[in-house]
Amino acid sequence: MSARIERWPIAGTFTISRGAKTEAMVVVAEVSQGGLTGRGECVPYPRYGETPKATLRAIQAMQEPLAGGIDRGALQARMPAGAARNALDCALLDLEAKRAGDRIWNLLGRPAPEARTTAYTISLGTPEAMAEATARAAHRPLLKIKLGGDGDGARIAAVRKAAPASELIVDANEAWTEGNLAANLVACADAGVTLIEQPLPAGKDEALSRIQRPVPVCADESVHDRASLEGLRGRYDAVNIKLDKTGGLTEALAMADAARALGFEIMVGCMVATSLATAPAMLIAQAARFVDLDGPLLLARDRDNGLRYEGSLVYPPDAALWG
Repeated sequence: MSARIERWPIAGTFTISRGAKTEAMVVVAEVSQGGLTGRGECVPYPRYGETPKATLRAIQAMQEPLAGGIDRGALQARMPAGAARNALDCALLDLEAKRAGDRIWNLLGRPAPEARTTAYTISLGTPEAMAEATARAAHRPLLKIKLGGDGDGARIAAVRKAAPASELIVDANEAWTEGNLAANLVACADAGVTLIEQPLPAGKDEALSRIQRPVPVCADESVHDRASLEGLRGRYDAVNIKLDKTGGLTEALAMADAARALGFEIMVGCMVATSLATAPAMLIAQAARFVDLDGPLLLARDRDNGLRYEGSLVYPPDAALWG
């Protein structure tokens, strides 16, 4: 097993309510056996106290268990959900497919993935800047709009004017408060927004159960794996499944099945990363109402054999990339 930190430049700047960045820092894990190598990629998320160096150390600490033959099932118990487990879980899945000479969805008993329409993200900025960016992307059928609290009503109105035909979902990244929640919900409803991601901070979202929600609300920072689903009932209508939160595709697939059984709509999301990180999420995308897998599109360049994008359509990975 080997692991390393990689840096991938972003095309321009990616800005959300918590800050801006100009590069994606990812951690890649590789697990080899019998001349075959499986790869997985993760994005450590500071919001959850993760750093690239700590994630790298957590992966490297699994060297001995992996050499001893630990499998994906045992990995779930040995490591907590998070970026490090995601990279190893996806690397083991990739190796499993290579050893079998088959695609991973066949081995998992899942339908072969098909192309899906992905959202395209508009970074947070002034209403004027966001309208300008939206106008350039107005040909896309689904846009994801980053919001940030004060002034969001003006932002979403400007975005809607710039893209009158696009379906809009918004992501507040925990930036709203109980004080502006109702007004922002109305502004989104007036703009014809389809879904609102994580309007209130995780752990401080009780108000969502006490008010009328004119637009469906999706949990992101408030949901991680199956264990967090039950507490969301009555507050959220959908859950955003990201492999870096669930700790890999193994848990993500189980979580998607459990979420649907509880009546939640499914959204699949990603971090800003290369196609290697995004490819496994295509299996979750098949049953998702909302697909947000545009991470590679936000980079200045992607890795070789990356996912194929045609407009807003994203296609399943070739075996040369993953799975």
